[in-house]
Amino acid sequence: MIIIWLALISVGACSPNDGSKPDGALAASSAYAPRTREVAITTVPLLVKEQASVLPFLKEDFSKGGVLDGKEVYGFSPSMVTVVEGDTVHFTFINPEDDVHSFVLPDLVVPLPPQKITTATYIAKRAGIFPFVCSVISHLPMMSGQLVVLSNNSMR
Repeated sequence: MIIIWLALISVGACSPNDGSKPDGALAASSAYAPRTREVAITTVPLLVKEQASVLPFLKEDFSKGGVLDGKEVYGFSPSMVTVVEGDTVHFTFINPEDDVHSFVLPDLVVPLPPQKITTATYIAKRAGIFPFVCSVISHLPMMSGQLVVLSNNSMR
């Protein structure tokens, strides 16, 4: 009997609306509040011409007609960023190399000059998965990633 009584008291203490808040007040208090996110992204050389002297197989790959003819393989690190709808993202882009890059989202374009740190601010206006790329032709399609924007409703 005591166990049943304690269980009833516990359930009552966890009830979503104990009468002290008007209907809907709990839902409003648990709504997601957009945040400011600090995200650093670095450009990274993965397979580039300069490595051919260290990795002999790359000489053929970068030569005329090779699989990397006219291309270099770079990446963004990290290549996936997750935020929530409504968040403000303060990007810090680090390009430590001597090649020009860019960071392009559907509604944001940021030039990334060589050996520079560049900043940009982005507001995640709607949920979805948004590709980002470097627009330098010789770096496509390899230099890419995704911005994943979660619905703020999923954060309740």
